[in-house]
Amino acid sequence: MQTVSLTWQESGEVALVLAGVGGALAFVSDRRARWAGALSRELAVIATLYGLWHLAGEVSVTGASRAYDRARWIRSFEGSLPLPSERTMQRAVLGHKLLVEGANYYYAAMHLTTMGIFLLWLFIRHRDRYRPVRQVMAWTTLGCLLIQLMPVAPPRMLPGIVDTGRLYHQSVYEGGLAVDQLSAMPSVHVAWAVCVGWYVWRISPSRWRFVGPAHSVVTILVVVVTGNHWWLDGVVAVGVLAVCAWGVYGVRTSWRRAVARWRAARLTSDEPAEPVAVG
Repeated sequence: MQTVSLTWQESGEVALVLAGVGGALAFVSDRRARWAGALSRELAVIATLYGLWHLAGEVSVTGASRAYDRARWIRSFEGSLPLPSERTMQRAVLGHKLLVEGANYYYAAMHLTTMGIFLLWLFIRHRDRYRPVRQVMAWTTLGCLLIQLMPVAPPRMLPGIVDTGRLYHQSVYEGGLAVDQLSAMPSVHVAWAVCVGWYVWRISPSRWRFVGPAHSVVTILVVVVTGNHWWLDGVVAVGVLAVCAWGVYGVRTSWRRAVARWRAARLTSDEPAEPVAVG
């Protein structure tokens, strides 16, 4: 399976161009041009995060031997959790060729695609909610990338787990993304999917909003049955997402309250004093 991929240097160059174009359009009087400029600046943020993802993958590759040790520790630790093993989950689908191929395609195609559609939907339809959600996504991604600097091998690199992408010649890592193979912990796939699912459910008034949470569930199952992530990769990813969401909305709430108190105090101080009667 071939994929379109940029190096972290190329991603940085794209981000600079998009930021420059967006900055220039911010001073144009035409409303549509300013809208395009705002979109360009947001795309620059995404390109920057994409480049950092690649950079983290390159750095993490330097500790390959410890990556396998950590993966074996995770497999051992998960034995105490009330979850079916990755091997059990995979065995349940390996006999169904179309199902496995569909899971491989979902893993390869829906990660960036869904997040892009989600952000565009927010930007156009719910602009007032866009900025805080994008901040949550950005901080979550950065948090995951920092943890990924400590390399962890995915299940498919250990005995007993099949690399379904390689089995059916659908591996995205054979198409230019091999630098990121030891960045399994935490799963950015799961972090983004849960972020999309949660905010689609919270924000959308449509009866079709269940599609967001459904994407989250499907992604979690897909990354496990394809051997690309451990359950613990997803658990940690959701934990990072929860901390970042709490931080973003906590800071925003505290700031708004502080501004409201400051304005109230200023209005009080600006009120004219009542005249004092002279007897």
